[in-house]
Amino acid sequence: MKRLFDQCRDEIYPALGKDLGCRNRLAIPRLEKVVVSMGVGKAIQEKKRMSAAMDDLARITGQKPAVCKAKKSVSNFKLRKGQQIGCKVTLRGKRMYDFVERLVNIAIPRFRDFRGLPPDAFDGRGNYSMGVPEQSAFPEINLDKMEFSQGMDITFVTTARNDTQGRKLLTMMGVPFRGQEGQES
Repeated sequence: MKRLFDQCRDEIYPALGKDLGCRNRLAIPRLEKVVVSMGVGKAIQEKKRMSAAMDDLARITGQKPAVCKAKKSVSNFKLRKGQQIGCKVTLRGKRMYDFVERLVNIAIPRFRDFRGLPPDAFDGRGNYSMGVPEQSAFPEINLDKMEFSQGMDITFVTTARNDTQGRKLLTMMGVPFRGQEGQES
């Protein structure tokens, strides 16, 4: 079986260019980067939650996460400016394609009561954002050593000009959208 990186280069991008009528190969929509982020609001009270979330994110993505700090102080949330409240990883190149392949083929089918991703989560410029309910869907996470359940957000940043091109690209890459079984897009 071909890896997603090779499949995109050899089959998906040329077929998408032909489908969209792009003469220039640089005008074909491509996956530019994938941003995986975890908001760890409870890290304010429990400092070990942030380190556990960073360890899990590093294990899932294969890259060390960057710490996100609060930009403003909010007294209702007992939050001070500069406190660590999240972490994120930006994936590019082969590592990005490997992550997308694992997400589509292994993690998404493990979601409970999964019927497809919502097709309306595009931003108007071909970028797609989705949420993962808990990190235990990824096989890299050892359930016996998992201290707490934490969700994450995944954003696919594409070079597509609109949502239709972005949806077509992600569908060809195997991302399962809700309601696409009976219709051809």
